[in-house]
Amino acid sequence: MSIEGRLENMGVTLPDAPAPAANYVPFVRVGDMLYVSGQISSGADGLICGKLGADMDVEAGAAAARACAINLLAQVRVACNGDLDKLVRVVKLTGFVNSTQEFTNQPEVINGASDFMVAALGDAGRHSRSAVSAAALPRGVAVEVEGIFLLR
Repeated sequence: MSIEGRLENMGVTLPDAPAPAANYVPFVRVGDMLYVSGQISSGADGLICGKLGADMDVEAGAAAARACAINLLAQVRVACNGDLDKLVRVVKLTGFVNSTQEFTNQPEVINGASDFMVAALGDAGRHSRSAVSAAALPRGVAVEVEGIFLLR
């Protein structure tokens, strides 16, 4: 089954790829490797803001990370000229969690992105990963995730 078909079965429609918010490009392709800039947590209703350990729980943070993963795939689709089946695998995700100093469940939050990639891509979605705390993220969002992908 195609990646788009899997996403459809999951009830996921990729949004238009978000435009850069500053002086950078949304992705860079070097050979078969695609480096996608950090995608902030946003969905159909706008930015997903909050601070884990203060006004947001792990479940809401994981949903925000999932939204980041959806936005990552939207960027990959643009890089592949609309053909997501050129995506071979997710190589690495790096997740940043807007959290209090006491909050230590960053991995559980970023699981929202990781679990989505595996659900959408199967074994090709399995990846290496980092999950780190941030004192603040752009525009007060809860999560930002960047990714490295292998393309055909």
